[in-house]
Amino acid sequence: MSIWWSLHLRREAASVPLARRLLLGTMETAGVDPDTSYDLSLALGEACANAVEHAGEGSAEFRVTAYLDGEKCRIEVADSGPGFPQEPACSITTNTVPVDAESGRGLRLIEELADHVHFGNRAGRGGAVVSFDKIVKWRPDAPVALTT
Repeated sequence: MSIWWSLHLRREAASVPLARRLLLGTMETAGVDPDTSYDLSLALGEACANAVEHAGEGSAEFRVTAYLDGEKCRIEVADSGPGFPQEPACSITTNTVPVDAESGRGLRLIEELADHVHFGNRAGRGGAVVSFDKIVKWRPDAPVALTT
């Protein structure tokens, strides 16, 4: 079974719990293990909060796309703001963010909750993209188990 959805959300605080609830509901219905669902929803909340806070003036919305396919869930949050700072010959990383820093903790949290994470900028259009995926654990009674 594959499930795919994409949302265009207003860049406002109320959009963050909306995205989390939709993801949690989808995963519960599909039969994803609650611990996996919670980790992904928390990471999604952090990525959405970053889009709401940092997307910049003139950016009224952001996009959330989620793919649940077999053993993996991939989530992408994209905005049309200024994007991540570009340092020459350097990839975006949170390794240099102090644990007690006021900014950047959400990105560190996403890295801890997901299996693979990519922070980047949208090519040609501007804006930041945070994508992450996690191997999915299924409940024993998952409806998906009936179709495989």
